[in-house]
Amino acid sequence: MERRAMNDAVERRTAASMTAVFSYGFRPFFLGAACFAGLAVPAWIVMLSLGIGSTALAAPREWHVHEMLFGFLPAVITGFVLTAVPNWTDRPAIQGRELARLFGLWLAGRVLLAWPLVPPVFAAVVDTAYLLVLAGILWREIAGGKSWNHAPIGVLLSCYAVTNMLFHVFALNGTATDLPERLALGLDMTLLAFIGGRVTPNFTREFLVQARRPEKPARFTHLDLAAIGMVAVASTIWAMFSQGAVAGWFLIFAGLLNLIRVSRWYGWFAWREPLVFVLHWGYAWLVLALILLGCAALGVGLPKEDAVHALTTGAVGVMTLGIMTRASLGHTGRQRHADPATVAMYILVICGAILRVFGAGIGLPTGFVLGAAAFCWSGAYLLFAMVYGPYLLRPSLEE
Repeated sequence: MERRAMNDAVERRTAASMTAVFSYGFRPFFLGAACFAGLAVPAWIVMLSLGIGSTALAAPREWHVHEMLFGFLPAVITGFVLTAVPNWTDRPAIQGRELARLFGLWLAGRVLLAWPLVPPVFAAVVDTAYLLVLAGILWREIAGGKSWNHAPIGVLLSCYAVTNMLFHVFALNGTATDLPERLALGLDMTLLAFIGGRVTPNFTREFLVQARRPEKPARFTHLDLAAIGMVAVASTIWAMFSQGAVAGWFLIFAGLLNLIRVSRWYGWFAWREPLVFVLHWGYAWLVLALILLGCAALGVGLPKEDAVHALTTGAVGVMTLGIMTRASLGHTGRQRHADPATVAMYILVICGAILRVFGAGIGLPTGFVLGAAAFCWSGAYLLFAMVYGPYLLRPSLEE
């Protein structure tokens, strides 16, 4: 009888966990993204060190680039978007079997693209299907809730799905994937300017009100719209013509315009709450990435590869981790405050970005830069999985 009771208790806990993890999009996708980021980057370093090149995408560089742009980041985007959709549309959250199937499709893409025995065409079809299905779900919810003011997110996500398709078409035909890579990076910049430029001042305003400070971030105005639009235009020009004065000066101007934008949010007053302050760090990395990419296009400053990593390891890495931690705490009924472990995550991801972008420029050995940057950056996401994983797998404290 005792054994049966124990088995029943285990089954109830397991069922509760399964119900919890697929109750909201942020739960499986934030945890999946963190685990993947913590494992895929070290795997890339091992592949690079040992000269291993056997994945469904053949060359290890293409696998690394694709999986960061179209594997890791879409998981974070999915977690954020599916959690925000009920607020945008007043419709029920995507959950249960539909959410489980979507997560399974994302996971299948990661496994198949890493497995050298899988036919590349089959792996590409499965991976491509994920973003197309996600875009379809988002458009369905926007239309169902008549939330057309969020249509720009649907457009950007649809473009991201098409860009992933282009990447696979180029790779399967043995063509260099530089163009779809730059298109994806341009969409990333625009998404960061759009989403990061909304959540950062909103959360800062909330913190400043609680801190009883008179300063308030500026409301969304034509300047913000111009800053987002300039990022979209500059990144498109850069994607099509990565070198040259036109792309370079457009990127630099976009960076300076967004520097003005972020300076209106009073981020320096949020240093007492790292959960908010880290979002300003993330947006500052976006500003820096735009300027560094512009300088690289003009043939000055850091090499293009390092400038790109200011966007990927810096802006994307820091901003996504900041959003993941805050959303995970708030939506599981916990206090929205960064504990020492969370602060350690922020320090690690920022240090990883600094090492990757500036390490070679100050004369550090390439092997050390790649290894140390990967240890810090991936370590931040593994730490997230360890600390926040139990929060995401269990029911909310409010339930």
